[in-house]
Amino acid sequence: MTILPQKHRKILKMAIPAGINSLLDMLQVITDLIMVGRISAFAVVAVGLGLQSLMFVFAILTLLQVGTSALLSRFVGSNNMTRASTGLSTLLVFAFFLSLPVMLFWYVVASDVYVWFGTDIEVIALGASYVQMLTWMLPFVFVKLVFVTALNATGDTKTPMYVKLGSIVLNVILNYLLIFGNFGFPQMGVAGAALGTVIVNILEFMIYLWLYIKAKTLYIPVWHYSTTLLRRALKVGVPASFERTLTFGSFMLFTLIIADYGTEVLAGYQIGLRVEGLAFMPGIGFTIAAMTLMGQGLGAKKPEQAREDVLLILKYTVGLMFILSFFMIFMPEQIVWIFTDDRQTIEEASLYLRIVGLSQIPLAFNFVLSGALRGAGDTKRTLKINLVSLWFVRILPALFLSWYFNDIIFVYLAMISDTLVKAIWLWKTFQQGEWKKIKV
Repeated sequence: MTILPQKHRKILKMAIPAGINSLLDMLQVITDLIMVGRISAFAVVAVGLGLQSLMFVFAILTLLQVGTSALLSRFVGSNNMTRASTGLSTLLVFAFFLSLPVMLFWYVVASDVYVWFGTDIEVIALGASYVQMLTWMLPFVFVKLVFVTALNATGDTKTPMYVKLGSIVLNVILNYLLIFGNFGFPQMGVAGAALGTVIVNILEFMIYLWLYIKAKTLYIPVWHYSTTLLRRALKVGVPASFERTLTFGSFMLFTLIIADYGTEVLAGYQIGLRVEGLAFMPGIGFTIAAMTLMGQGLGAKKPEQAREDVLLILKYTVGLMFILSFFMIFMPEQIVWIFTDDRQTIEEASLYLRIVGLSQIPLAFNFVLSGALRGAGDTKRTLKINLVSLWFVRILPALFLSWYFNDIIFVYLAMISDTLVKAIWLWKTFQQGEWKKIKV
């Protein structure tokens, strides 16, 4: 039996559990869509738009994720766990207090999101109850993300995977009980799906808190706060968060374009997004590995080793997403059927999947190289690349093509063109090597 070289084992040991964890994370979200899909297309749109609108909130989480990873992975790479532990403690406190105003704001504006999209009255009623319930999980999600990212920064991607395995099973059970009112539980519909998600996230947070307090990780459980370390994390995290916020804003505008084609097209798009998300979540594991190994390599003063690690990760990711693209292109109907049995929705979702299946290899470049540059602290450059491409290759062309042809396929073609342009631009940026000079 051929034994993989040590550098391959290092990457796979980190990437596979992270990929499984990301896949399970997406499955936990998709569970809501699958189960409410048996209620109606209105329920699918309500949950799908609700999750997509919450991406504005999750964009703020990028600040925590990128800042935590870039800062702590460098300390881990330089074998300074005392400093890393102080950084973790600082970011945990910051995450909690950051979550409170975000939670209040989103609870107030949640119901307006569906009005902005001009959706049917049934969708507005269902969606408002779904998103308002979800906002209660935000403090737990914010702090939990810092824990997970800190573990990833040490190379421990298995612990989050095990936690997620248990939580997704619980999420399915809670959905079965609360959505449909089985075994004497109230029949809450989409609000029940949201409540189940809230409960699961609270329990996940409690597990990570226990691991931290009981010193079950490489971090020392201290309660110190360093303004200096927070500033260093924010220096990297704020541009990444700003990028993600504007990116999601662009995506919402893109969804508005699609919403003009009717409820079935919009429902198909929402389901297609979730299926695509399932397809590339394993690739996200390699992205996390790229971000971590980049930070550790630079922390250890080994930039060339970091570069070699990223290129190897890229090869794995391209191979994986090339295989997954076959399923999206050649058997989308069989996949979409899991989410809904509405014939028109299946057709619309299948069209979306066939087109985006063609862009999975460029998407692999986007994931890995964006992650590597962020791990190096080069978040201003990724901000520029993503925003310019999004607006001038995706959004504006999609608006014009939709107006001129009135055919959804041209909107989707603008989307995959954006993916290709970003992949080329990120590759050239990575090859130039300016990221080696960045201080975090």
